[in-house]
Amino acid sequence: MALLRCDFFSEALEMGTSMTVLLPQAGEEQVGVTGSPVAAGDGFPVLYLLHGLSDDSSAWLRYSSVERYVAPLGLAVVMPQVHRSFYADEAHGGRYWTFLSEELPEVVGSFFRVSPHRADTFVAGLSMGGYGALKWALRRPDRFAAAASLSGALDVAALSREPWRQELFERVFDGPVGPDDDLFTLLAGADPDALPALHLGCGTEDHLLGSTVRFADAATAAGVDVHVDLRPGGHEWQVWDRMLPDVLAWLPRPG
Repeated sequence: MALLRCDFFSEALEMGTSMTVLLPQAGEEQVGVTGSPVAAGDGFPVLYLLHGLSDDSSAWLRYSSVERYVAPLGLAVVMPQVHRSFYADEAHGGRYWTFLSEELPEVVGSFFRVSPHRADTFVAGLSMGGYGALKWALRRPDRFAAAASLSGALDVAALSREPWRQELFERVFDGPVGPDDDLFTLLAGADPDALPALHLGCGTEDHLLGSTVRFADAATAAGVDVHVDLRPGGHEWQVWDRMLPDVLAWLPRPG
């Protein structure tokens, strides 16, 4: 695969930012790596892979084997950078939700040969990024065929009431979490038939397990297509790296 660090200017953020991108590359001679299929139609299917609270756009590449996992799949992977924004238009900061949901897909489509079709577009993330992935899928279900959360921080309303995170959530939300940022509210107002397939994974010793289970129960009760993967482990890369191949296998990739 081709690995790119792409530095570019964001109009939504009004500053320079970065994304890490993996692009499929056909080939047979690289020892120990399977080459990717050649892009067909309008381009490669694409996975937006979102980072957690303490990470940046390089985290998935540094701490998991994502490049090796996706190499034979013909799947482009876009890993944007949003700092500690909870993928929101911050009350006291940048417009990271606008950047993610509106600007980023346009920039990616203009820079790289990726498919614009819903059937070829997926989103996943871990921790804060798991929250961001589901928020993007619930608010823009027309864009994604599937969305996955790994140890997602899915109940931001509850997290915002914890004393050790109050300063963070006051900066991002400046008060109670509104309905457009609360996954449970978004789920309750969604048309189950219009939503993408959902994958919820979490370690059974993870402090965020409770919110994952609650969201899975709510999604199931609402008639949403949801796959749940609970396995031993905590809030750690060993768990997420083992989950990632299963998420990739679960994605409803055409062909």
